[in-house]
Amino acid sequence: MVVATGPHLGPRKWVLLGALSLLWGGSFFLVAIALRGLPPFTLVALRVGLAAASLLLLLRLSGSGLPRGWAVWLACLGMGLLNNAIPFSLIVWGQTQIASGLAAILNATTPLATVLVAHLCTQDEPLTASRLMGVVAGLAGVAVMIGPTALMGLGSHLLAQLACLAAALSYACAGVFGRRFRRLGMAPLQTAAGQLLASSALLLPVTLLVDRPWRLPVPAAEVWAAVIALALLSTALAYILYFRILAAAGATNLLLVTFLIPVSAILLGVLALGERLTANQLAGMALIGAGLVAIDGRLLPFSRDAAPLPGAAGPGSPGPS
Repeated sequence: MVVATGPHLGPRKWVLLGALSLLWGGSFFLVAIALRGLPPFTLVALRVGLAAASLLLLLRLSGSGLPRGWAVWLACLGMGLLNNAIPFSLIVWGQTQIASGLAAILNATTPLATVLVAHLCTQDEPLTASRLMGVVAGLAGVAVMIGPTALMGLGSHLLAQLACLAAALSYACAGVFGRRFRRLGMAPLQTAAGQLLASSALLLPVTLLVDRPWRLPVPAAEVWAAVIALALLSTALAYILYFRILAAAGATNLLLVTFLIPVSAILLGVLALGERLTANQLAGMALIGAGLVAIDGRLLPFSRDAAPLPGAAGPGSPGPS
């Protein structure tokens, strides 16, 4: 019996995934700059608040608006919590304790968490051997590419590292949870604006209570520039692409972007700054490429007919969340 292994990525979806990796690839760097003048909750609240305002303006200019109804806003609230409020706060706090390279490696566990969550909660994205091998290869590629120096801090600042891993799990749950927006008939722009508006509402009281931002010194110009870039590029525009890819390609394929983020960052350095590729970076890219091929499955003749691993979702399993 042929078992579906989930949607595959066509050329257009790969282009969108690459663009998303570029937008998110710079977020760790921008966060590091913004943290020089802002505490974590204030930074995250500004990031999602400015992004929400920009998308609401786009909706108004396009002549459309946010859908109404309790089902829509409960979905936006859940997505805002899982995809913004929890992971953004955990990663930003984690980066106050650990290096951005190590944070990126821990964030790259997102696809591994996603294939497990999707395996348990969906019918059409079961955990197959090729997917599991692909995720392990991709994760190894990220570690090799970033290099052993980023791993030197592994074991210290345990809470910060656990926070980044918990953020990866939250992203994985969000990827599966977000499948419901397609059934609700929401366009990617509407979904992105709704989740960012909901996460802004969640984060505002926490920020006011914990950080008391009115007592903070005025940040430097570079901090504001980083915040604006985070909001408009790494959040607003990124989430329009995110929900477009999610609706077309599924949660597991979407969150392959965490493997591509370090690739994008390194290639940008080569193209824009004249940096040279090292042997470990080339080896890491090769491992990531092999992992992506294994997860996508089309170039592996056995993957389309491969049975899922024991316990995979079958015809009687629960549908998408």
